[in-house]
Amino acid sequence: MPRATSAPARNKRKKKILRVAKGYFGGRKNLYRTAKDAVEKGWEHAYRDRKKKKRNFRGLWITRINAAVREHDLSYSRFINGLKEAGVEMDRKAMADLAVRSPEAFAVLVERAKEGLASKSN
Repeated sequence: MPRATSAPARNKRKKKILRVAKGYFGGRKNLYRTAKDAVEKGWEHAYRDRKKKKRNFRGLWITRINAAVREHDLSYSRFINGLKEAGVEMDRKAMADLAVRSPEAFAVLVERAKEGLASKSN
């Protein structure tokens, strides 16, 4: 019975990692152990930052909405509260897009929020 080795599988494993590490600087692209560490660290960052990206975008949308709302003499929190009271259900992504691309449509939203705030205080 011929002797079996793990060489083909090991080489395939190494090749896979080194292919991913292509373009890295120095030994990170051609020394297996260093490349493996760099690639795995990169995957950790990628996984973490896919989650972080969602948080970052939400923060950006809130900042844009706040800036647009302040032009109408209202704060972000009172604007959101007014929309809730008025029964307007719209996500922050769409509101931020409205604020940037069509300020006149956003002004209508602000008026609805102000009406919602007025009805709450009455």
